[in-house]
Parts: sequence; structure tokens; C-alpha cells
Amino acid sequence: MSTQRPRPAVVTGIGVIAPNGLRTDAYWKSVREGLGVLGRITREGCEHLPLKVAGQVEGFDASALIDERFLVQTDRFTHYAMAAAALALDDAGLGHEEGPEEPFDVGVVTAAGSGGGEFGQRELQKLWGQGSKFVGPYQSIAWFYAASTGQISIRHGFKGPCGVVASDEAGGLDAVAHAARAVRRGTGAVVVGAAEAPLAPYSMVCQLGYRELSTVDDPDRAYRPFTARACGFVPAEGGAMLVVEDETRALDRGATVRATVAGHGATFTGASRWKESREGLAQAIRVALDEAGCAPEEIDVVFPDALGVPEADRAEALAIADVLGAHAKRVPVTAPKTGYGRAYCGAPVLDTAAAVLAMEHGLVPPTPHVYDIDCDLDVVMSRARPAELRTALVLSRGLMGSNAALVVRRGGGLAR
Repeated sequence: MSTQRPRPAVVTGIGVIAPNGLRTDAYWKSVREGLGVLGRITREGCEHLPLKVAGQVEGFDASALIDERFLVQTDRFTHYAMAAAALALDDAGLGHEEGPEEPFDVGVVTAAGSGGGEFGQRELQKLWGQGSKFVGPYQSIAWFYAASTGQISIRHGFKGPCGVVASDEAGGLDAVAHAARAVRRGTGAVVVGAAEAPLAPYSMVCQLGYRELSTVDDPDRAYRPFTARACGFVPAEGGAMLVVEDETRALDRGATVRATVAGHGATFTGASRWKESREGLAQAIRVALDEAGCAPEEIDVVFPDALGVPEADRAEALAIADVLGAHAKRVPVTAPKTGYGRAYCGAPVLDTAAAVLAMEHGLVPPTPHVYDIDCDLDVVMSRARPAELRTALVLSRGLMGSNAALVVRRGGGLAR
């Protein structure tokens, strides 16, 4: 029986397209300063809907980052993912125009919650308004959950293991874990993450069925988890992509090892069953800690799911306490997404990016719009808190019942 240790899977690149920043440095500046960018939804056709506030990506010029031939084939959610992937590859030093030297050694994994709703709506309107001859040939693929994975792999010439995860918001963390396991099994690198584009009329009407959605029209009060005034979550578009790579391979080519994907756990407790999510999320945390070989007291910061629904927030706080014990009252907890919204599958990947950046800078960012806490957690508010951060815990739950936890450590094992 082999006693060879698994190959460490490390993060070498981060790319962000988010409401509060179109690059990683801009995103981190906004996060560390606790800026709130939530605002009234201005997309055409959305004015009459009861959902009024969201996190919109502004100033994004897809044509500046993506070839025209790819743009016409894809929806906005794929534009965000392709742009973020290109930024992550550049950050990792793998953004070569001529393609990878070993194309079968690089894979792509993305997560998606709803696919290309804007593209699909436009083509269906043509079908019913003008006839089938006016429907473009890309309708069959642009709406599909796997579109981002396919387009990223085609654009960059990646022929390694590819996949798409469709498991609720928590799929963002599940995708990162999927990539890390592919690396441990021998794949050199995987481009992984999620980006969403839920701010189109059809997509927004679908979301109105979520009782957890906030319809408050004041951006400063619409998304306030862990408070007595919590009234639901605010959606957002955008997301993040990471390059997860074999550590030895990364070091051999001179890459900077930013973090290690150390452990992951996932469970399922059912749609909107928030009381039961306490047990499910706690189990996911235990599995993630066990895989990481991490004791509860080693967790230096928690990035929670922070749904903004009182019952769900209580369940999450109790789940953290169930696993971390007395340490749960001391460890800093932060939810930067309250400043820019919850981007479904993209949300936990943005949190993972923020966790890596927080560890690099020794700074726990604040939780915007939250000033009074209705739970027994040390939620960081108002301003960033300096801290020595070595290990972060990122949590996510889906509206349909998925729970996930990810443990990320600063730097890499071999690099240290």
C-alpha cells in the first residue's frame, strides 16, 4: 500500500469581477475599507419588479477582455467568468497567448446557480415575437450551466479534466474542492470558480419565489445579517476565479504560492430548512477541519454564509459554536458580501478570495451595514481589524439545502 502523501493543492492566481471592483486589487481595497456599493437596480425591464436593490457590476467592458467571437456565443455570466479567469491566469503567470505547454495538464471547473438567463430570455422573445428563424444558433449552449467551463477551456486551449458543479450557492466551495482533489490526483492546475448574472427580468422574476430574498428598497438596510433587523439577502452579479495548482509544480516555475486549499466538507439538509442547517453545516465544518488536520482553535477568521434571515443566521451561529466550542466567541467573523451583495455560487468564491487576501495582509475586513449583533459571535464591524491570520474557514449554504465548508491556509506547506 502506498504511503505517498497527497500533492498539496495551492492557490497561485485570483481574478475578480465584482460590484465593488473589476480587478482583485480594487476588490480588496473596497473590502478592507468596508465600502457599501449596493444600489437601486437600473437594468432595463426590471423597474417594475419588487426587488429593488442589488449589487450591480458597473463599468465592465466585456469587449476589452474577451474576443468578439466569444462574446456573441455567451451570456453575461460567462463574460464575467471568462474575464475573471483571464485575470487569475495572469496573476498566476499562466496567461500565455500561445496556450499552455501541456494542455492536458490544465483543467477548468466552474459552478453555476442559474446559467444564462439574459441570453435565454432575449432569444425566446425572438422565438415568440418573430419566429424560429430569428433565434440564434448559440441559444442551445449560452444558457447552459456548463457554458463558462466550456468557453474558458476553449479560449485558453485547456484540455485537462473539466466539469461544472450545480449544487446551490454552496457549489462555489464544492467547485474549489473538486479542483483541489483533481490536483491531488495528478492534474497540474485547474482554473476554478463561479460568476453569476441574475439581474435580468426573467432571472429576477424567478428569484422572487425565494422567501429569503430582501425586497427592502434602502441599500443601507436591505442586507443586514446577524442583526435583529435582518430581512433577507440582496443578490449580486459577478464572481471570482482561482488558479489551483500542484504546489511543487508552482514552485518549480517560480510562482507565488498564496494559499493552500486544506479541507472541505459538504452536506445536504433540504430547501429552506434553516433550523436543520445547523446540524448539516456543523457536520460540513467537522469534515473540512478533519481533512485539513486542523483543530478548532486553529481557525483565525470565519467568513460565514450570512444569509440575513434570522432563523438561518441563528442556525449558522450555533453551528459555528457547536464545532469551535469556546473558540467561537473569540474568533473574528466577517461578511464583506453585505457591502456588495450575495452572488449566489460566486459568493463563496469571492469570500475565499477575500480570505486569502486577508491572510496575506494580516487584516480582517469589516461587515458593512451591520452595527448591532443579535448573536453570540465576534462579528467585525465598522473598520478592519489587524490580526495574525494563518487559517481561514469559509462557509456557504444554498437556498435548496446544500451546506459547505472550506479550510484555507496561508501560503503553502512546502513554501513554509
